[in-house]
Amino acid sequence: MNELFEMRSEDLDGPANRAAARFVERARGAGLIDVAYAFVPSPFGDLLVATSRRGLVRIDYPGPDPDRAIEELATELSPRVLESPGSLDPVRRELDEYFAGRRQAFDVPVDLSLVRGFTRRVLRATARIPFGELATYRDVATRAGSPAAVRAAGNALGSNPIPIVVPCHRVVRTGGGLGGYTGGLERKEFLLELEGVHHAARADPVP
Repeated sequence: MNELFEMRSEDLDGPANRAAARFVERARGAGLIDVAYAFVPSPFGDLLVATSRRGLVRIDYPGPDPDRAIEELATELSPRVLESPGSLDPVRRELDEYFAGRRQAFDVPVDLSLVRGFTRRVLRATARIPFGELATYRDVATRAGSPAAVRAAGNALGSNPIPIVVPCHRVVRTGGGLGGYTGGLERKEFLLELEGVHHAARADPVP
């Protein structure tokens, strides 16, 4: 089956909606879904969240064109993409707990298949920054094996496909300046404040 599956429950109602739900369950049971996605509520609005067979592969902040993200998943990972809210229940639960202040570390597996090379190394280093702590761009570049590649580390963080869970919001400039954030600086500030970190605090290297 090489076609892109895309069926949104809000576009259907009544018997058609129930039929769609049965179709999704059969597809899941038959192993026909390579990438499942759903829209998950957050303080920022509905996040587009996607998982592959390996784990959480993408989180997108609310934007004007979620279909583009779905098409990218189909192109870069697999054309067998389906909206399947039930498949995202573990991720939804952990995000809810995080935003409610009841979770400091995510347990869902992460799939970095959408990035490669130095970017993947930077994001792996970023994933190890503990809750409520900060690292600098130079820190993560060093941990990724290239201490001088500070600008490249910033670019890698800017292309992070799994923000929040891979916590690029915890990476700041030397001296504590916020630096950039693909989701916007207001969201970065929100996440740091949620974790009890004042954005002007000086970042110490992550051990």
